[in-house]
Amino acid sequence: MTIKIKILLLIVSSLFVYLSWGIESAAFLFQMEFEIISKLFTKPTSVLHPFTVIPLFGQLLVLIALLQKSPSNLLLKTGISCLLVLIGFVFIVGLLSLRFPIILSTLPFIILAFITLKSLRTIK
Repeated sequence: MTIKIKILLLIVSSLFVYLSWGIESAAFLFQMEFEIISKLFTKPTSVLHPFTVIPLFGQLLVLIALLQKSPSNLLLKTGISCLLVLIGFVFIVGLLSLRFPIILSTLPFIILAFITLKSLRTIK
């Protein structure tokens, strides 16, 4: 599998992380990101939080790496690390609360992230 396909799969798998809180509140990450980006222009102070800004920045870095002719290793590693801050936390919360939809939604990204990082190491 080429590095570009792995990067594209990373972006897609990060968008489908399932978040659930409270009794009836749940959303996929792409739904939350849409809300964050829309509020960024109307109420920027309401969305400025490390758990919103860092993963969004990480997705932007991974997207930039995808669009490069030859993806920058540093850019890709930084983007994956920023995304792992949120997705790793969601995975741990899913494990602690035994919510299997949350656990299963984070596994594709986590597995792809480690496969991609390992392939970046072997490319050098």
